[in-house]
Amino acid sequence: MPAPRQLEGRFDYVIIGAGSAGCVLANRLSADPRHRVLLLEAGGRDNWIWFHIPVGYLFAIGNPRSDWMFRTVAEPGLNGRALAYPRGKVLGGSSAINAMISMRGQAADYDGWAASGLPGWGWSDVLPVFRRIEDHFLGESAHHGTGGPWRVEPPRVRWKVLDAVRQAAIEMGVPATADFNTGDNEGVSYFHVNQKAGRRWSTARGFLKPIASRPNLLVITGALADRVILNSGRVEAIDFRRGGDTFRVAVAGEAILSAGSIGSVQVLQRSGIGPAAWLKEAGIVPRHVLNGVGRHLQDHLQQRAIYAVSGVRTLNESYHSLVRRAGMALDYALRRRGPLTMAPSQLGLFTRSDSTQARANLQFHIQPLSLDKFGDPLHRFPALTASACNLQPTSRGHVRIRSSDLEVPPEISPNYLSTQADREVAAAAIRVTRQLMAQPSLAPYRPVEKLPGPGVDNSLDALIQAAGDIGTTIFHPVGTARMGPDAAAGAVVDARLRVHGLQGLRVVDASVMPTITSGNTNTPTVMIADKGAEMIQEDARA
Repeated sequence: MPAPRQLEGRFDYVIIGAGSAGCVLANRLSADPRHRVLLLEAGGRDNWIWFHIPVGYLFAIGNPRSDWMFRTVAEPGLNGRALAYPRGKVLGGSSAINAMISMRGQAADYDGWAASGLPGWGWSDVLPVFRRIEDHFLGESAHHGTGGPWRVEPPRVRWKVLDAVRQAAIEMGVPATADFNTGDNEGVSYFHVNQKAGRRWSTARGFLKPIASRPNLLVITGALADRVILNSGRVEAIDFRRGGDTFRVAVAGEAILSAGSIGSVQVLQRSGIGPAAWLKEAGIVPRHVLNGVGRHLQDHLQQRAIYAVSGVRTLNESYHSLVRRAGMALDYALRRRGPLTMAPSQLGLFTRSDSTQARANLQFHIQPLSLDKFGDPLHRFPALTASACNLQPTSRGHVRIRSSDLEVPPEISPNYLSTQADREVAAAAIRVTRQLMAQPSLAPYRPVEKLPGPGVDNSLDALIQAAGDIGTTIFHPVGTARMGPDAAAGAVVDARLRVHGLQGLRVVDASVMPTITSGNTNTPTVMIADKGAEMIQEDARA
């Protein structure tokens, strides 16, 4: 293999991955004109219309232009099924193709992080960060901020059938709420979304584009990071591939991995950083043994229940009508409103799977549509989907490279439903869904269960089997380079996001979460990046 070509100059900060975290880091770290910053992104620029029209997720997920097209291994807990595992491959990363749902999680999530030996990560510590990144439509308050780069708005379309589901939840005993992001998200409401005037608001739009012309910031797209080069326990350079050539860039200060729970692990392991046995099996010489790299994968598994309805409009009918589709397009073009502004899920519901739970442990994503899977056409009958996920799963999986070859995809094994606790919560989630659909407010629409189907009874064994049949990812992988005070106990980075035992290397993305947050993970990732950038700047001044 020929020697890498040297990229001219040295950079104070080299950021690998321009996704939900990387765009934030580039913004914050390049704010000081004394620091030269390089941002490497393996994907392309977000110059495709479907990155900006909210409903474009239907075309972006499962498309190699925008999605890494990963797959899991066949999962025993899913009755031998393998799943597509979407990850964004573009400036903005997964924030350019995700559900746009603005969700922080619960105060207890972060207080749990702090209690595990991570000072500075409790709810009272992260709330000011959440507030300063926001530009929230509710205005300045104890919970929200204005003027930040991360725009949050209310949805711009309503559905009669979802209003009925909301009322059904209240009839079931779930409290109405106006805001899921105050530290306790138990309740039912419409989700707030990362949009601005009916357009998706990714981190590329919010954090990167406004500062892209800074003379001390260089952004290179189509640049797939291979490995970090170590010299005496310190990062010396980064190798990346672009257009068939391999380049090496010198790191004067720090290299920061922000390629996500899959990508950051791949770079670490290709660099010889990780579990020794795994590295040797992939043909890589271990250079720094850290057994936690790639372990501790957590994700939210959703049980996608589908109900046919009658006497009320859903998106399914409009999808198959040329006249209605034209009307939706016109509504969007003229007013930036209507179904084309829809996030994948509009109505949220947080509740408990049973009365023994100390806090809400189920999240429902409720949609006025149904389909077999993303990328497939919507069904031809009117329907709604109620997807319930376990917010605090106990199952743990892994990500490991199979080869040093950049073209070989990693082995992704979330290990869903591998604990009895998770199996019982999944079964309970289907029971709660059925209870919701049986409430009086939905009776006029005569909901008929299509999935998992009336042939599945309410016994624990039958529901666990059904959960394995219908369960699928809700696209929230975290934890594969988790924070913790002790590398011997499986931690990869410390509380300041520095890789244990190395100098000049940090991981700043969703992979550092020690436990998954109780809700959608994109906004917590943005918070981690903003807080991580602050730490990097503080340490540089020390």
